[in-house]
Amino acid sequence: MNALKTIKEKAKEKHRKVVLPEGTEPRVIRAAKKIISEQMAQVTLLGDEKEIEKLAKEHSLDLSQVRVINPQNAADLNLFVDDFMELRKKKNITKEEATQTIKQPLYFGAMMVRHDQVDASVAGSIHTTGDVLRAAIQVIGLKEGINTVSSCFMMTVPKYRNEVNKVFLYADGAVVPNPNSEQLASIAVSTAQTMENLLGMEPKIALLSFSTKGSASHSDVTKVVKAVEILKKEHPELKVDGELQVDAAIVPEIAKSKAPDSVIGGEANILIFPDLDAGNISYKLTQRLANATATGPIIQGLAKPANDLSRGCSDEDIVDVTSIAILMKG
Repeated sequence: MNALKTIKEKAKEKHRKVVLPEGTEPRVIRAAKKIISEQMAQVTLLGDEKEIEKLAKEHSLDLSQVRVINPQNAADLNLFVDDFMELRKKKNITKEEATQTIKQPLYFGAMMVRHDQVDASVAGSIHTTGDVLRAAIQVIGLKEGINTVSSCFMMTVPKYRNEVNKVFLYADGAVVPNPNSEQLASIAVSTAQTMENLLGMEPKIALLSFSTKGSASHSDVTKVVKAVEILKKEHPELKVDGELQVDAAIVPEIAKSKAPDSVIGGEANILIFPDLDAGNISYKLTQRLANATATGPIIQGLAKPANDLSRGCSDEDIVDVTSIAILMKG
């Protein structure tokens, strides 16, 4: 069984609730039907009731099996508006501005997560990543001890060193363009938590560079070295090493010669890239050259789960990301 199938099976066991804010999108309607039929989660759809009803008929979704809420006139609208005004009081937001914001499905859905009415939100089929993250950060906020929202990609490689469906987590490949040392450390911690929540595996974290253990001198290398120092001081429980070139991170024979004292020993399952260029290029190269499956971006670092979708996603992609969002709660 590959990692994604395992995640979906684990998600079903949680019996959790998810909100899909883009309830008037046909792909979301079809995804809701699959989520229900697979008994993965209870589903709330946000949007105009008549539009959702029309789409539900077209796609044979039984609306008696889902909850439909129109943020424009929802029972909890005033409660959420008051809470949002409190959250944004430093911005001197007016009640009218807060009301117009919370009536937007992304913000209403994030409020449902914040108030534990649902366990996770999944959106992005018709909204940009920036829109999705903005609502999540403003309403849900960051997890304690985390200083930045980031992302990772779950890369499933069909065969790597005699292991079938080998899984790596790559971070960050979608959100933070040029993280500083503190942000790199935070991304590493978030990705370790993602590994544990989704796969139940021990995180073995390599912070990557073009240098291995001082083989080169540059400010970009220094940034990675400092991030490793922060991690070892603040999270001594984590198995982490750097700075490492990627071959020293994932090939034991090369690790023995380049980094003989590494606690990773060439067996990293989490690769932390020094910037978004490296992370994005690497995940796409792995996807295309190794015929790997790239699942993500998986949004991490939030206090409660809110996951993003690609605007080119399929209904099956929405189901997959929903299973991940469910497990991101822990």
